[in-house]
Amino acid sequence: MFHPAGAGRRTSGVDTLAENPPGDAPHDAVEIVEQNADRLPGRLLAALAGLVSALVALAVAGLVAAGHRSWRSPVLDVGDRIIDAVPSWVKDFAIDTFGTNDKPALLIGIGILLAVYALVLGLVALRHRLIYGIVGIALFGLIGAWAANGRRAGAPWHVVVPSLVGALAGIAALILLDLRLVPPPAATITGGSDDTLQWAAAGVDRPTGTGPTGGGSDRRRFLGQSAALLFGLTCASAGVGVLGRVLGQRYTATESRASVRLPIPAETLPPLPSGTELGIPGLTPFVTPNADFYRIDTALSAPQVPTDDWVLRVTGMVDNELELTYEDLLARDLIERDITLTCVSNEVGGRLAGTARWLGTRLDDLLSEAGVQEGADQIVGRSVDGYTCGFPVSAALDGRDALVAVAMNGEPLPIEHGFPARLIVPGLYGYVSATKWLTEIEVTTFADHDHYWARRGWATEAPIKLFSRIDTPKGLARVPAGMVAVAGVAWRQAVGVTAVEVQIDDDEWQPAELGEVPSVDTWVQWRYAWQATPGRHTVRVRAIDAEGDVQTADRAEPIPDGASGHHQIVVIVE
Repeated sequence: MFHPAGAGRRTSGVDTLAENPPGDAPHDAVEIVEQNADRLPGRLLAALAGLVSALVALAVAGLVAAGHRSWRSPVLDVGDRIIDAVPSWVKDFAIDTFGTNDKPALLIGIGILLAVYALVLGLVALRHRLIYGIVGIALFGLIGAWAANGRRAGAPWHVVVPSLVGALAGIAALILLDLRLVPPPAATITGGSDDTLQWAAAGVDRPTGTGPTGGGSDRRRFLGQSAALLFGLTCASAGVGVLGRVLGQRYTATESRASVRLPIPAETLPPLPSGTELGIPGLTPFVTPNADFYRIDTALSAPQVPTDDWVLRVTGMVDNELELTYEDLLARDLIERDITLTCVSNEVGGRLAGTARWLGTRLDDLLSEAGVQEGADQIVGRSVDGYTCGFPVSAALDGRDALVAVAMNGEPLPIEHGFPARLIVPGLYGYVSATKWLTEIEVTTFADHDHYWARRGWATEAPIKLFSRIDTPKGLARVPAGMVAVAGVAWRQAVGVTAVEVQIDDDEWQPAELGEVPSVDTWVQWRYAWQATPGRHTVRVRAIDAEGDVQTADRAEPIPDGASGHHQIVVIVE
């Protein structure tokens, strides 16, 4: 009989059977040398079993998440917790490396880690102990449930359901694969003439049509069946995942946004001045199309906020708390304003800035109706996902065009840019002022509240720094000798730019020509006609604002309050 040494665990080895066969079998010893006595699946099959089990878990979790508006895929919940937990330098590295693709990069990274985890889990489970795999999948489900329950904005207890149900499905898939991915015994049989008896001694029935050397065909049959099983489960997971995404569309804000009819503004802006666009190839357009507008925020997936149950509240240190529905907001006197937004993570020469024509109600009007109490010095904007921004009360009441915006470039706010409403405060970096998916404006103090990024080491107050950028020619571009148009944009919102200067190599700074601007709250296009001579040249730019301040050459990183320094490029003139 087989040795009991492998009982209770998965082993591999060589067992030798030397017994007299019963009945009419020869008296000679029949020796069966059985490799893989416990018939372990190969390493590749075991690893793939873990990966497929993980796919089943995620697909089922996604399908279950489509059953309720507040439920989400565990990948998104875990990703949000990662965003909250990483230090500021990691955020800056991600934005510097991936730009506005930082969120897809994070999702890809999570996917790679999950794949590696699942592959290792499959190896351990199917070649050692199944319980390890079950515990590993259960642990992932519990992490997903913890992440769901720990959302910044709070969550009902049942948000854990998708993660837990998905984990159960993954465990079931792993158990099924453990039962089915069992190869036939690879046996070398010597002595005796009764093949049927020898297969029985090896612990299995002799496969039909298999002789003493028939194990190869049986093995091939097993591999084909295993591949079919794994492929089938993978396809089923893909189908379940697609179904979950389709059903989840019921909870998007797309239909709600499509039904919005924007009112005629109380103050309509005229078309941009004719000299606003300088018409230089390669120069950034003055108005940034919505599809091209940068998006930097902490939401791994844009919150879906239909207007039918959305409410904006003005709370805190006010005499009269306000509560406005979306219809209330649209019924107010709405004004149009051209305003440039800038992200604090924008590096010297970076592209994390954009200009749009915004439509909204004045923030100072709302605060006047609420009645700001003495001692209040901070306005906190709260998003539906729990994110907070904070900026001085003075920035809302000093006459600048701070808005609760509902539209962008003539259409309702895109969902990824804050639909149904967001804050726009000229002259402040977005991380302290531009709350998207706005649901509450709280009047408070800096002593009583640190907003999201202030708790992570960024500056509490963040006025936008004087900035300029070269858009064309590109760095290391090769251009012919002669007249070359050097052009770009410059900005300092709420103050305005009055001059831009260009320096070639270490020569004197030369004035550039400025385009027209509709207000001090936007960037300005500039151009400089450079008589380029052959050779390698360094081109620099700096701006001067309406207060007479000259853009500093001192380099500073974005953290804690924005980058600074002159943008410069190298151009090869031929």
